Amino acid sequence: MSDLVKDFNAYRAKMNDKILADNNKIIKRIFNLDTNAFQAGALDVKTKELLGLVASTVLRCDDCVRYHLETCYNEGITKEEVGEALSIATLVGGTIVIPHLRRAYEYWEALENQN
Repeated sequence: MSDLVKDFNAYRAKMNDKILADNNKIIKRIFNLDTNAFQAGALDVKTKELLGLVASTVLRCDDCVRYHLETCYNEGITKEEVGEALSIATLVGGTIVIPHLRRAYEYWEALENQN
């Protein structure tokens, strides 16, 4: 697995464990809501993940972009589909999201090269 992917996942897991260990009811509910929001419903998981990717890019949250990219990758979403979603995010977010677009492409490449 790519160091970029491995390091991100290790850090995310470690810090999520620490956060959840505080047993804060509100934070636990937010984590649970986030998990449940991305389950299949009227929209399928693929669509929800692409929406999450676009929103995360526009909001310029690199951790969220990486999370959604990895989920997209694991759901079998193609590079072309991700590219179209990121193009919409760049259109909506403007040129200020271009650095996040670069990092998104870098992370997708790391996902593709992890085996």
